[in-house]
Order: sequence, then C-alpha cells, then structure tokens
Amino acid sequence: SAIGRTETAVNNLNPVFGVKFKVDYHFEEIQRLKFALFDEDKCSSQLYEHDFLGEFICTLGVIVSNKKLHRPLTLANGKPAGKGTITITALELSDNRIITLTLCGRKLDKKDFFGKSDPYLEFHKQGDDGKWMLVHRTEVIKNTLDPVWKPFTVPLISLCNGDVDRSIKVLCYDYDNDGGHDFIGEFQTTVTKMSEAQNSLEFECINPKKQKKKKSYKNSGVIILKSCKVNQNTQIPIDIQYTLSLFIVGIDFTASNGNPREPSSLHYINPLGSNEYLSAILAVGQIIQDYDTDKMFPALGFGAQLPPDWKVSHEFAINFDPTNPFCQGVEGIAQAYSNCLPHIRFYGPTNFSPIITHVARFASQALQQETAAQYFTLLIITDGVISDMDETRHAIVQAAKLPMSIIIIGVGNADFAAMEFLDGDSSVLRSYTGEEAVRDIVQFVPFRDFRNAPKETLAKSVLAELPQQVTQYFKQRNLSPSNTASE
Repeated sequence: SAIGRTETAVNNLNPVFGVKFKVDYHFEEIQRLKFALFDEDKCSSQLYEHDFLGEFICTLGVIVSNKKLHRPLTLANGKPAGKGTITITALELSDNRIITLTLCGRKLDKKDFFGKSDPYLEFHKQGDDGKWMLVHRTEVIKNTLDPVWKPFTVPLISLCNGDVDRSIKVLCYDYDNDGGHDFIGEFQTTVTKMSEAQNSLEFECINPKKQKKKKSYKNSGVIILKSCKVNQNTQIPIDIQYTLSLFIVGIDFTASNGNPREPSSLHYINPLGSNEYLSAILAVGQIIQDYDTDKMFPALGFGAQLPPDWKVSHEFAINFDPTNPFCQGVEGIAQAYSNCLPHIRFYGPTNFSPIITHVARFASQALQQETAAQYFTLLIITDGVISDMDETRHAIVQAAKLPMSIIIIGVGNADFAAMEFLDGDSSVLRSYTGEEAVRDIVQFVPFRDFRNAPKETLAKSVLAELPQQVTQYFKQRNLSPSNTASE
C-alpha cells in the first residue's frame, strides 16, 4: 500500500524533495519499503501514465540503522537505472515537541518581467557535517511582493534536531513554472531567537550577490515572523528505539544434539543442505542483520572438542580464527557453521555461563570506554539441555547490569522448562547467591513453534522484548536518547 507521494520537482535532474513521510517503526517487524521515481508528463494521478525512472527497495531497519542511505536506482529487473541515485535520510521522532510558525513578507524584490513575484520560503537546518539540509518548503503565494503564508507545524526534531540553538537558514525564492526559481534573499536564525520574540520579529532578506555589487543595498525585502509556538505533541507516543551495535551468535555443539552424521541429529551434515540449526541461523540471522550497519557478526561455538589437541571449549570461533571471529552477514555465519561441523567433536557439558561471561567482558569494556551507545545482544542457538544452571543464573544477573541482552533460540523437541525459567517473564531471575537481576535481559523462543510460520512472525517473537530491554538499560543509567543513538 502507498505511504505517500512527494511533490513534483519541475525540470530538475537533482531534486531535493520537501515532503516527509512519518512511518511507525516496529523494531521487531520486517517492514519492506519501495522508493519509486517517476517523470511527471501528464496531469494524471495514475502512476502508469508517467515515465518510470528507477526504484530502490530495502527494509525500514536498514534505513534506521544507517540514518542516511545513498544507493543506486534500479529498474524492476534489478539492473541499474542509468546513473540515477537516491539519498534517504531518517530521523527518529524521539522528541515530541512541535513548532508552529506564521510568516509573511514585505516589499520583496520584483523578479517577474510581467507582474510581481511568486514567493515561497525554504527552511534548511545545518547538519553535523556543516552541510545544509532542506526541512520545509512553504506554499507559493502568487503575484505579490507582500506574501502571507499559511501557518505550518513541523516536529522540532525535524527543524533543528531538537537543538533550539542550531542554525536555521531561511531562503526566499520566486517560483517559476519552468523550474528555474529565482533567488530573492536569505537570513539565518535559531528557534531560541524566534521563540524569544514577544511580538512579531523582522528579518532582513539579504541577497549576498546584490549586497556586494551595490553600496546602497539595504535588503531584498523583509520576512516577518508573526508567531512562533513550541508545544508538546500529545498525539505522538514516545517510543524510543535504538540501533544495536553488535550481535554475537553462540551455537551449541554438545553431544545432546546427536551425532551430526545421522539424520536424527539437529546438526545433521545433510547432503541436501539444511538441518535444524542451519534453518534457525538463516531465519533469525536475516532478522538481526538489518540492525548492524557493517553486518559483521562474531560467531562462537560451545561444548565441542577442537583439533588438534581435542580440548573441550565453551567459547571458540566457529571460523577457527580466534583473533577475528567475525562472519560477513548471515550467509557468512551459515558458511562458517557448515565448514566447522565435520572438523569438531560434539562433547559437553552444556555450559552457557562461559559464553555469557565472554560477551559480558566486551560490554563491560565498552562501558569503561564510555561508548554509551554500544549495546550487545548475544543470540544463543541451543537444544535447551543445560548443565551449569547455577553459574548461568549468576552470569545473567551480573550481565543485567551491563549494556547487553540474551536471545535464546531453542531448536529440536526437548523440554525447554529451563529456558523458560531463564527468560524471567513470570518471576524475577535470582542468582544462587540470592541477588536479583536489575532487569530482565533474556528472551526465549522455541524455534519449533515457528518452523513453518512466516518470517515476520518469528521476527516479532525474537525481537519482541529487545526494545524495552535496551530502553530500560539506558533509563536506569539516566542516559538521554541523544547520547545513545548508535551508528
């Protein structure tokens, strides 16, 4: 279904569109978006009447985790659509203040040979890179040098990233049907300056080129701010989401999974390709990879004996490179998993605590470096039989104080009572010392319940508790969202 359409940029191969789209972002869902560009030829609202220029398809998760995406446009068959590219910028509406501005103009420069001018305003904010970015474009007022624009309301976060002292540049143009809009003048201000004005506030509209040429130049007219109101928008429920820095995958290679050379094993080395673990890795991996910008995942195994000395390990790199355990995307994890299966011996016991403590060390280091935005999620794929319940409970209680969460995917048909207990949904998890977890950080999902369900259903279940776990962590540390938006 269509979310909306931008305005038409006339006679322009490098358009910057002013229309914005507000999309509800559901972290735990796969929300596919298509951006299609057309050349408007006729006065028709039917898209097939216009020339198709190219499209770009992605998920909302990719946009959120990148914040700014620049991608080539493709034709419907996936081939490049010439040299055309699209840039998409996303901003989270975590600040629910809105600003309403009412403006008019006086004695603007006459630009049209016949008649006066057709003025409109553009509001630009300054990015962290110093570049100006279009935020809002007013309507055009025809044939006047004293325009009165309709009041308009935008989220404060759109206008100035919620920073009331950030520079805003206002440009005034004379609209031309052929797209060659004439520049009238500009001025700069801030929300602070605009809101401090008790009555109307006047800004001289300056054309720097004219100012250089003429000594007697005063201005190209005056823009008058008649009113500026900043309010809380009670309609937007604040639901702060975070881009997660790092997913670590942990795979259970203990003997309870069965001999990988037999079809009954959950790790069956299947000549036809798949087994229960591989299915879970691919299904869950596709969901999480949208939230990691570089798509590099450390993948660790536990409970196996490793060559050449056949010592048992509870935290080994499945690509056998301990200095660089990273796999490229979900395909990289699947590849490393399939490659390591024939070279290891399944053993035991099924100890969860070493891998949890391993990730907790990274989370703890990130805290000491004060990289507040770093949040770690350990994804454990297991048959659910657990040997070190006391140590695991203790490790989870300690991990709850750190920027990390644990998602456990149970494969096979075992009794998952122990996993449900660790999930802590029904009661607070306690360590064997009696210490309570400061927050619930475990989400358990039995893969068998979703084996044949749509990907979206599994995604919802896997990621259901993660946003509030992350939010709760940052709230407990009294960190504001602006300190925690991670690239």
